[in-house]
Amino acid sequence: MRCDRLNVPRRRIVARARPRTPFPAARQGRDMNAKLYVCTTCRAGEPVVEGQPVPGTRLHAALTAADAPDGVTIIPTECLSACSNGCAVALAGPGRWSYVYGRLTETDAPDILSGAAAYATTADGIVPWRERPVIFRKQSLARIPPQEN
Repeated sequence: MRCDRLNVPRRRIVARARPRTPFPAARQGRDMNAKLYVCTTCRAGEPVVEGQPVPGTRLHAALTAADAPDGVTIIPTECLSACSNGCAVALAGPGRWSYVYGRLTETDAPDILSGAAAYATTADGIVPWRERPVIFRKQSLARIPPQEN
């Protein structure tokens, strides 16, 4: 079987080891706390009803109602610019890959927190594929490289 995009045998792509990048933040003892940003203005295609919270606010409430995992700080934010993808969250940390996930609801809160906990335990932000919650495998909108200081 061939991978159409690269025109090489698929098994060669799967068998290739992913190079690891050194992450100075981990070696220098910097803050390794993971940040879970939650868009509180996401409407998820629903009309705004006066006096009723929008879906993004409901998602933030569901996440903060549960105990945040060790090493994870939940931060409300006004917009993640993923408006056409429903409710969105982003995971980021010093020296780590960052991720944006979309098409989320408040019922996804346990899986989001589980994924954030797994992310918080990594030095580079890369959680092995099979250890990610299904929503993190299927609903990733962006993966952003670590930022250099």
